[in-house]
Amino acid sequence: MGKDVYERMKYFVVEKIKPNYSAIARQYGVDPRTVKTAYLRAQNGETIVRNQRKRRSKLDRFQDIIKDKYTAGCSARAIYDFIVEKGFTGKYTIVKDYCRHFRKAQTKKATIRVEHTMGLSAQVDWKEQVTMTDQNGVPHTFSIFLYVLPYSKFKFLKLTLDQKQDTLFKCLFEAFKATGGIPKEIWFDNMSTVVDHKLSDFHHHRFNELSTPVIKCWKTPI
Repeated sequence: MGKDVYERMKYFVVEKIKPNYSAIARQYGVDPRTVKTAYLRAQNGETIVRNQRKRRSKLDRFQDIIKDKYTAGCSARAIYDFIVEKGFTGKYTIVKDYCRHFRKAQTKKATIRVEHTMGLSAQVDWKEQVTMTDQNGVPHTFSIFLYVLPYSKFKFLKLTLDQKQDTLFKCLFEAFKATGGIPKEIWFDNMSTVVDHKLSDFHHHRFNELSTPVIKCWKTPI
C-alpha cells in the first residue's frame, strides 16, 4: 500500500467524505480493494510502516577490519589491498569513501563543545596577512589582529604592519579599552609571539621569555 493513497484516505476521513474507491484506484493505479483497506486503516487511526529491505554492501563483513586498520594509520589503498586478499570483490573507491566517512565520524565524536561564561574569556589570533599596493605601485603587507569575546560574539579587529610582541600588547590594550574591561582568561592560538613552536610539541607549550611575565595569568588552549 502506497503512502500517498493512505494520506489521501486520511483526508477523506478528516473531512468526513465517502470516497469512490474505483475512481481513486484509477487515479493512483492501484486496486480498489487497496484503496478501501487504506480508508479503513485511516478510520482506525493506523499508520503505514513500510518495511524497507536493507541493501547489503560488499563491505559489510570487512567493516571491522577497515576501522581497525585505518585507526592504526593505514592508508585506504593499503587497506584495500589487504581486504582484497581476504576476499573483497568491490572497487577501491568504495573503501576510500568508507574511510573518509569513518574519519569524519571520529572527528565529530572528538569535538568538544565549550560553554562560554560572560566576562570569563577572550580569544586572540593573527589572521592572514594581506598585501595591498598603493598608487605608486609600492606593496604594503598588513596583519589582522582579531580579539573575540566568545560569550557575546563581539569582535575587535585592527590592521597592523607587523606581528611583534609590542604590537600585540598595544592591540590588546586597545581591545580592552574598546570592550570596557579585561577578561579573566585570554586564549591564544599558538601565536609565535607567545609560544615557541620549535621548543614545544603537541601536548606541551613553552612560552617566549619576553611574553611570560605579561601572560602568566592568561591561558592558551592545548
